[in-house]
Amino acid sequence: MRASILCIAACAVLMGCVPVVSQRGYLQDLDNEAGIDPSSDTKTTIQQRLGYPSTEATFTSDAWYYISSVEKQIAFFHPTVESRAILAIYFDKNGKVTDIKHFTLQDGHVFALENRETPSRGRELTFLQQLFNATPGVPIGSPNQNPGQSGPPGGGGGGGGYP
Repeated sequence: MRASILCIAACAVLMGCVPVVSQRGYLQDLDNEAGIDPSSDTKTTIQQRLGYPSTEATFTSDAWYYISSVEKQIAFFHPTVESRAILAIYFDKNGKVTDIKHFTLQDGHVFALENRETPSRGRELTFLQQLFNATPGVPIGSPNQNPGQSGPPGGGGGGGGYP
């Protein structure tokens, strides 16, 4: 009895370690891609043949990109990109195909993002500090005031509630 429970638990743990492979984006169709003729194809014929692009050129509409990637994820870890293929189709200002290029993961460039932070005034409170310091009507970080007090500590009257 104990051995069977242990066996079931071990199988459950091992099943959590099985990698999940997923195909994302455009599904490559090499036959359709090979049939693209730069001398006669236009944006309309490309869209009929390949569908809508994954993305277009940012500032002009002279390039369409069909992006396909395969990712693998093990358990709760971040997924890793196994392969990536990009089909880039370039157009002239009349919408006619001028060039076709294929890019892979090896053609990409790795760059470091800037991770500096702008300092801010004051101090940062954790969630629990905020929760325990939060008194209705009293801003966080001010001296503890009696919630019924209408002015600054030590009198002064005033009716604003804050100095």
